[in-house]
Amino acid sequence: MEPAGSVRPALPTQTAVPAEPLAPAGFAKPAGFAGSAGSAAPALSTVAAEPAAGEEGRARAAVHALARSRLGAANPRQEGPADLRLVGPALVAWAAAGLTPEVGASVVVGGLAVLGAVVAVVAGTRGRRGLVLAAVASLLCGAVAAGAAVLAAADLTRGPVPGLARHRGTAEAVLRVTGDPFRAGAQGRTAVVVVPAVVERVGRTRVRTPVVVMVSDAREEWLGLVPSTRVSGSARFAPDDRGESAAVVRIRGAPRVTGPPSRAQAVAAHLRAGLRKAAAPLPPDARALLPGLVVGDTSAVPEDLAEAFKATDLAHLTAVSGANLTIVLILLIGPPGLAVRTERRGLAAWLGLPLRWTALAGAALTIGFVLVCRPGPSVLRAAVCGLVTLLAIATGRRRSLLPALAAAVLVLVLWEPGLARSAGFALSVLATGSLLTVAPRWGAALRRHRVPPRLAEALAAAAAAQAACGPLIALLSARLSLVAVPCNLLAEPAVGPATVLGFGALVTAPLSAGAARALAWSAGWPARWIAAVARRGAALPGAEVGWPGGWSGAGLLALVTVAVAVCGRELARRPWVCAGAAVALLLALVRPVPLPRVVAGWPPGDWRFAMCDVGQGDALALSVGPGRAMVVDTGPDPAAEDRCLRDLRVTSIPLLLLTHFHADHVDGLPGAMRGRRVGAIETTVLDEPQGRAARVRREAAAAGVPVTTAVAGEERRLGPLSWRVLWPPPAPYGLPDDDPNDASVALLVRDAGLTLLLMGDLEPAVQRELLRLPDLPRVDVLKVAHHGSAYQDPALLARVRPRLALISVGAGNPYGHPAARTVRELRGSGAVVLRTDVDGPIAVEGSTPRELRATYRAKREVRTDGPL
Repeated sequence: MEPAGSVRPALPTQTAVPAEPLAPAGFAKPAGFAGSAGSAAPALSTVAAEPAAGEEGRARAAVHALARSRLGAANPRQEGPADLRLVGPALVAWAAAGLTPEVGASVVVGGLAVLGAVVAVVAGTRGRRGLVLAAVASLLCGAVAAGAAVLAAADLTRGPVPGLARHRGTAEAVLRVTGDPFRAGAQGRTAVVVVPAVVERVGRTRVRTPVVVMVSDAREEWLGLVPSTRVSGSARFAPDDRGESAAVVRIRGAPRVTGPPSRAQAVAAHLRAGLRKAAAPLPPDARALLPGLVVGDTSAVPEDLAEAFKATDLAHLTAVSGANLTIVLILLIGPPGLAVRTERRGLAAWLGLPLRWTALAGAALTIGFVLVCRPGPSVLRAAVCGLVTLLAIATGRRRSLLPALAAAVLVLVLWEPGLARSAGFALSVLATGSLLTVAPRWGAALRRHRVPPRLAEALAAAAAAQAACGPLIALLSARLSLVAVPCNLLAEPAVGPATVLGFGALVTAPLSAGAARALAWSAGWPARWIAAVARRGAALPGAEVGWPGGWSGAGLLALVTVAVAVCGRELARRPWVCAGAAVALLLALVRPVPLPRVVAGWPPGDWRFAMCDVGQGDALALSVGPGRAMVVDTGPDPAAEDRCLRDLRVTSIPLLLLTHFHADHVDGLPGAMRGRRVGAIETTVLDEPQGRAARVRREAAAAGVPVTTAVAGEERRLGPLSWRVLWPPPAPYGLPDDDPNDASVALLVRDAGLTLLLMGDLEPAVQRELLRLPDLPRVDVLKVAHHGSAYQDPALLARVRPRLALISVGAGNPYGHPAARTVRELRGSGAVVLRTDVDGPIAVEGSTPRELRATYRAKREVRTDGPL
């Protein structure tokens, strides 16, 4: 008898039922998984029902028996309508856990009870007992999730840590590191090391309180800490203005280690370090990207590359996801399209393992994956999503994938309620759900239109994930990537080889450094390709377009997506329409046109002053006429600066002023100069940090733009604007400690009847110097110094008494900016306070103080405050 793997067991009287290829549980579907569709091995009971003709029939029956013993009794005929019984409870639990911190558990449970009662009554009158049971199950899951959210929130309020934070107290504490330390900031005094941790003891009191440790000195020692390490020291507690932990803890000096990391974490750290060492000889992009592709270690990824990945919607590749795990599992199970067939491949087939043993081996591999990639919530989420594929292999039923995903959501939300409010968790679930439900149908439709099968599956997977995640991305960032699908398609073939070879380097590094370097060198080529795709895609002028933010923008994009999906079949029959759409997309990428203001909602047509949302940095613009603006600082990200100026319709910059040379004020300079005429660049008198100052001058020289220096007392006029430089004095006089922050250029600007004070990053010592100016007036608009930090001079704020105080600050920044005390003082002086991390980009209108208005693209909607 021939081997089972070489015999097609279907009898002539049977009809082969093709099973759709399994979708991976990650964000994007790797090219290596585009297996051909085929039928799984029939069950023995099916064979027994067929008449066997003599020896041939007995031989075929034996073949089927052997296939069943090796591959399990999975029957593709068990496919049917999607099993949605767990979807309702999962969604209700997700919503309850997310809403409880905002409105309270009693309100959530009460609302669920009313809704469940209504559903039960309606279902009971129509005789649908199944719907009643589903409503009861959903109500119970929602109540449990609300209770779990309450218990999780209690960790932030109980014990002595919250009280110490309110009073900014100091105490001896023992902390356990819960995540990888990372460096935040890269210039001067703002460079700190951030360490996620849990306080386990304060004095003699045992607690379990999540905190964030921030260390401004002894950085290298703290960066080397491994999760699960225990440290102790004299800790100073302060409130966490972000609300993500119970306190921000500051500890001076090197860490005092009181307990080593667990053995599993130590092994994982050793493997990760081995991968970084093996990748060290690679070119910069590949060296930084490879650990991120393999184990999610993005500590070495430069900011510009990270922004390029965001602009092209490739950031999911550097985050540990189900795709990473599925790519690793291909070594065990082979192509998932063949995983439940007799001709399956992979290591398990070579060893002759039955399907259930294959699933167990995959589970063991998953545990190792979790240990290496750190057992945090995001890694555990990836592991559970990856186990969806293993469950399908064990049961042979694709129908079990959607219930498994719903069960994963339910378990994870109950285990870690904070995931319910995590955008990353939502994006992961939406992408995985789209790959399980939408992508197979779209792939089949493309194949019917004679698209090659592998290309059809890849295109359907990328389009489905983008369609599902697009509205949420618009909700969070008020942008739309036009290159996401093509960049994902171009990067997709390289993801599998880079990940598999990278994992080979990770595993072999402790055994042979030479073999690890060889594997890392091989993995470096696909990693370089992925980085090149991200950089080239992000460099296109129309890579990103502004889109209405908030729920209205998300809803609009969802409607557009549904309309395109519904009309897609009809449009496919009109090749000229498809060609026209492709040409329009190409033109939008090469020569982008901003969305009309009536659609985007921002900026207003008569804006006078604008504060861009560029993250943790400053980027300002003052209008001097149609299409022309004076730009003050450019933020840390060229893409964000370019996008903001495009939204503002700025095509010419007569003067670009850089208040000082810190990265969060000057690194976006290439984006400001991209495609715009720049008349001159004006800078501060202090060339510190020297590297960035030299870089600014090189970029200006390459563009043929002259560079001048601003000094106190200088008065200039540009169109309707006039301004006076208040600081700094000519070098080297009057600069305290040669601090770049205290060398910031401060301007008093008059625009028609409005007065604006722009203060850069000036610290209190220099702010007190400004108080000596005899003619410093009350201002209408204040650009708050240093992103609203706690280091402000109250006397200066009382002197200028702004009507509108604007704070340029990044969401979730590790510095606690803006400080709650600063916001209170500003509001106490009568100012309306707006901040880019909450309110998005801000535009100021009006020509007199009475007409002063502020329009901002808030996270929820576009609003206008005014007159102020």
